[in-house]
Amino acid sequence: MPDLSIDFASLLCSRLCHDLLSPVGALNNGLELLQDENDPDLRAQYMELLADSARASTDKLKFFRLAFGAAGGYGDQIDAAEARTALEGVVRGNRRVVLGWLVDQPQLSRGTTRILLNLALIALDSLVRGGRLDVGVEADEVVVRAEGTRLVLDAELRALLNGADPADHMSSRTAGALLIRELATREGRAVRLSEQEGVLLFGVTAAGSASA
Repeated sequence: MPDLSIDFASLLCSRLCHDLLSPVGALNNGLELLQDENDPDLRAQYMELLADSARASTDKLKFFRLAFGAAGGYGDQIDAAEARTALEGVVRGNRRVVLGWLVDQPQLSRGTTRILLNLALIALDSLVRGGRLDVGVEADEVVVRAEGTRLVLDAELRALLNGADPADHMSSRTAGALLIRELATREGRAVRLSEQEGVLLFGVTAAGSASA
């Protein structure tokens, strides 16, 4: 997407700011409440809320540094444990979702890591009532499975993952899907999406592989 690169970078920044707005706003509100409160029990509660908000902000920053940025340096390989920790951090914010990490490889390519994390974020957002999120990698093939009682996948995300023209679906909400598409195209891989009752299956495979 060379002609859309500036817009694309702006979308990634917008997505990052959107996701950080809630925990950072909660920190600000908590500090204001703490400033005006003298009751020790309430102050303890506010301090706990502040700690939770600070933790959520840190978890999201660590995740997006790896999913969107250049965390881990500019080498070709990323420690799989680092990717797992980043994903566990954002899943921890949704106590109704159980994460299954099905990656045996000690290291992942940088492209695979970013694809995995962005697919996982899309899948996590689709689990509006909670459920199970499984992520796996075999060689450089990525599979992410979301299972829950109610799954909601945004129509624009669905269109992008199914091959629609990126220029027609550019928004902060679709930034992750745009990045997945670009990375997969660069590496000669294909994005797959399969939908069943209560299950969404996302995959990025070699272009000639059967669909997920």
